[in-house]
Amino acid sequence: MSAVEAEGWTIEEAITAALKQLQAEREQVEIEVLSQGAKGFLGIGGKKARVRATLRPPLSSLAKTSERERPQMSERVPARAQKEQRRGVEPSSESVATITPLPSRELGEKACQVLEEMLRLMGTEASLALEAREDELVINITSGEAEGILIGRNGQTLDALEYVLNRVVTRSEENEGHIALDAEGYRSRRRKNLETLALRLGERAKRRRKTVALGPLSPRDRRVIHVTLEGDPLVTTRSLGRGYLRRLFIVPEEGARRERGRGGARMQASE
Repeated sequence: MSAVEAEGWTIEEAITAALKQLQAEREQVEIEVLSQGAKGFLGIGGKKARVRATLRPPLSSLAKTSERERPQMSERVPARAQKEQRRGVEPSSESVATITPLPSRELGEKACQVLEEMLRLMGTEASLALEAREDELVINITSGEAEGILIGRNGQTLDALEYVLNRVVTRSEENEGHIALDAEGYRSRRRKNLETLALRLGERAKRRRKTVALGPLSPRDRRVIHVTLEGDPLVTTRSLGRGYLRRLFIVPEEGARRERGRGGARMQASE
């Protein structure tokens, strides 16, 4: 048993119950808050908090990481993971760098061939360029007038193409990493816009001393918000829900302490 779900009248109680089921220590698991719970009115209609606890892989399995991958494990990862565990933030796979190998050039060329066929079937003409960017292999699409169609609202079409492409080309290559898709620099523009938004809403949360709600956002977009605000000691970020799109909350530290003190009552979203 590597993952369990547990309930409690507070998030801490739910986490304690999950750790007891797994017979593990806090630092050995990743915690995902599924429900904050609610106190109800005069003790009526209360709802328990619910969490999912997943055992981390043993250190022996991480020791096999190649020298090429190890630089991706930055000094701030352990601190960020500890911060998430204390505050019940979404699993570290979203807000902490994941240790994955860089896809091979051969796999990238294969992905280009598959993507060309996918675009042809969509009736779209485009040129593709395979690029290595930091810790990922990216296929950049140049399609002229069809660029907006391929990107979609908030990049949802581009995300869907990326998902299908990786399912096709990596299904027989279990050890291969993820191949990213971009279209005319959209990913960079989107990331900068989200960073600006995160900083602005973080200041709003601190100024008004109220939780600010965003969403629904994709995993890629949520991670940008998490990483942008992780260095601010006056706010914390939390993602709630299941599935691909989830809501994200920016909580002022005073509000986070108050929540922990009263057992994870329902967060109040600002307008």
